[in-house]
Amino acid sequence: MASSLLFLLTFLIAIVGHANCAPDVPWSQNYVLLYGQDHTQLLNQEKEIQISLDQVSGAGFKSLKAYGSGFFGMRMKLPNKDTTGIITTFYLRSYTNNHDELDFEFLGGKGQNYLLHTNVFTNGQGGREQRFSLWFDPTEDFHDYQLIWNQHQVVWFVDGTPIRVFKNNQNIGVSYPVQAMQIEASIWNGTWAGEPNWSQAPFQAHYQGFGIDGCPAQLNTIGSECSSPTFEWNVEKYWKLDSQQQMAYEDVRNKHMMYDYCTVGPKAPPECQNNQ
Repeated sequence: MASSLLFLLTFLIAIVGHANCAPDVPWSQNYVLLYGQDHTQLLNQEKEIQISLDQVSGAGFKSLKAYGSGFFGMRMKLPNKDTTGIITTFYLRSYTNNHDELDFEFLGGKGQNYLLHTNVFTNGQGGREQRFSLWFDPTEDFHDYQLIWNQHQVVWFVDGTPIRVFKNNQNIGVSYPVQAMQIEASIWNGTWAGEPNWSQAPFQAHYQGFGIDGCPAQLNTIGSECSSPTFEWNVEKYWKLDSQQQMAYEDVRNKHMMYDYCTVGPKAPPECQNNQ
């Protein structure tokens, strides 16, 4: 019954639609390799990329441009096998001494036991982790992972369902992502996430959906046009979740949130109440 409710809410959200309508384009139109050229393979006329990890190297790629707002998404199919210690990512980040960053990090495990780790860095400061279990096997097929970022809020979506909200709370002294960011994706291993079983290598992650709905930042500077309602993701409809999204958001957090930085310390950070 619970899974049926989540499916229904996700279906209703899909009908309502969202701001991401970027056309599907070849990978090289918008992206370039970061590292691991020999651990990368382009497939299906560049409509798909496979990046892999073994004991020698991982791989990663990034967008050609930086952006100042937008609706950013990627379709991903995660590595199968025993992926303990393997981290597959999709995120936005700036390149400054005190950077901004918005993370999707998938922490591997045995079989389908992935955890979705999200984080927010503003002005070089992170420590805002929220972690979720997934209600499907992310290794069997492609799923949509998306971020909307405007001057009012950041929202993380999984298959159209909002799972996390980080609002602009600068009015109460909480920093907010305001730096131009590039889109990045990678596969790597971290001993903090477990010791990899290298006998299972290579670990292969697949990505699709390389169109970008974003406001390009000229010379890495966000201009006023990136807050303009000319861009659909900036209109009032996307300043907060609508009622159906709010229901789905609360449902998935009640059932699938595994860790929340807001509940760890003796006192919740000031933004936590406003982000509900």
